[in-house]
Amino acid sequence: MRTASTARRVSSGLAAAALLAAIGTAGMTATPARADDVAGTWLRDTGLSKVKFAPCGGALCGTLVWLKPGVETPAKIGQKVFFDMKPTGANAWAGSAFNPEDGKTYSGKMSLAGDTLTTQGCAMGGIICKSASWTRSN
Repeated sequence: MRTASTARRVSSGLAAAALLAAIGTAGMTATPARADDVAGTWLRDTGLSKVKFAPCGGALCGTLVWLKPGVETPAKIGQKVFFDMKPTGANAWAGSAFNPEDGKTYSGKMSLAGDTLTTQGCAMGGIICKSASWTRSN
């Protein structure tokens, strides 16, 4: 026969177990970086170009939307320079980066920290990499 105190202990134990399960589940359900976290227009650290990032075909793409007037470059407005960028972790993506200056496509990575986006293009299996910083310019 259960006493009132035994029933309270069982009830308290079940409540504690439910709370621990909820806390454990919350820790395991951290959401990966979403495309809309980086969506929008970004100004490159040189001040010479802007790229607009938006979802495209299940990934994230970046298209040139502005070039500083008077700058001579083979880059063209409307040119896709980041493509197939897919989440690799919290606020991180990997895919491809096109460099209009040399006409080559590189392995690309991006990471977002607040209102700063860092992009990186690498060649030779990641031995040679070049990074750029971008700030929101919506």
